[in-house]
Amino acid sequence: MMQLKKRVMFLLAACMLAGTGMFAQSGRIDFTEFKLDNGLHVILHQDNSTPIVTVSVMYNVGSKHENPERTGFAHFFEHLMFEGTKHIPRGEYAKFVERAGGTLNAYTSADLTYYYQTLPSNQLELGLWLESERMLHAKVDSVGIQTQKQVVIEEKKQMYDNRPYGTILIETLKRAFTVHPYRWPTIGDPDHIMAARDEEFKEFYDTFYVPQNAVLVVAGDISLNDTKKLVEKYYGDIPAGERPIYRPNIIEPPLSGEVRDTIFDNIQIPLVLQAYRTPALGTKDYYAIDMLGTLLSTGQSSRLYRELVDNKQMAIQVGSFPIPFSEPALNLTYAFTNMGIDPLALEEAMNVEIKKLQDELIPENEFQKLKNQFENQIIGSNARIAERAGNLATFYTQLGDASLINNELEKYMAVTREDIQRVAREYFITNNRVVLYYLPKN
Repeated sequence: MMQLKKRVMFLLAACMLAGTGMFAQSGRIDFTEFKLDNGLHVILHQDNSTPIVTVSVMYNVGSKHENPERTGFAHFFEHLMFEGTKHIPRGEYAKFVERAGGTLNAYTSADLTYYYQTLPSNQLELGLWLESERMLHAKVDSVGIQTQKQVVIEEKKQMYDNRPYGTILIETLKRAFTVHPYRWPTIGDPDHIMAARDEEFKEFYDTFYVPQNAVLVVAGDISLNDTKKLVEKYYGDIPAGERPIYRPNIIEPPLSGEVRDTIFDNIQIPLVLQAYRTPALGTKDYYAIDMLGTLLSTGQSSRLYRELVDNKQMAIQVGSFPIPFSEPALNLTYAFTNMGIDPLALEEAMNVEIKKLQDELIPENEFQKLKNQFENQIIGSNARIAERAGNLATFYTQLGDASLINNELEKYMAVTREDIQRVAREYFITNNRVVLYYLPKN
């Protein structure tokens, strides 16, 4: 569900999503954007090199927009929106795309919900019609709601409750946040979903699935003029929503001190997790923290891997990365213990490596290697049309400006060695973190 580079599959594949590829190519990505009278923001990116097109819609609604007594609604709608529409029979939505030779998917995060389909370019009009149907005529009825309630509950069991380490994000968020809606995960609480009435789901749809709360991105083998006409044809007469759109304005207070806990799970290998409170996506410090995480854990020459896995053989796997949320969130740093290693000793070894970053500037040659890593990742991150569509939608929705896709490399290259040392000193400190030990039940 969320395209997050360098991320550990067990941790975020089911829990996030959010995710998103946030990096632009070194070359400029040209696009046109405009707004319809109903408030729908439209972004068109033309690339006629391959006869494919991606049609996508991102809604500015995620789990942070939910009622605390009705969590899981945003993710629930990711499922429900495939049920069908007024003009698409139940269960047939995906078949329209597949019969046309295309693929489709969706994901939900704390900040947004994204639907996309990639089709042969001669099926552009089909893709636009399908997404317009979802925006205007989705089936939010008792049959679909009851069906998807069972689907979501089963997903929660399989991907979270019965999966080794599957509750890590759930357990971390509820300790790291006390008042902000980031404190609950995207999957939400199945009891909330089961208790919700059909009218509550309809109200959620009528509130958030409206033109002024969405961005439509069409990318690929298109004609700009012809596509503009088609967009107006299928979306121009969709009425703007009339309900006020809830935008949380909640400031999470600082942690009053280190939070520590132990979780006993159906696992065989202990895990040590440190979750540090960090700034939001798009801030200067976010880029420095992202680079710090790569320095610590990406590749066999990274610091945590080299010291804890290779040299000391205390861990079998390590990682460190910030969660790309629109508001201040967390950096997750973790390590799986090697056989016979005390988790406390492993945590102390992790702390040693972080303290090195606080006490000493990283050497110039190591810093240059780090910059090269990011340059290579950024250059290759928009190779596919679908990635560009997702990135344009995400920059617009999360950061308010799609043009930021063209200077993301510049943001990373502006980070200095001093910045990395500074964020290590400012954020990677004891009273700014949650520490969890995941231990086998037996």
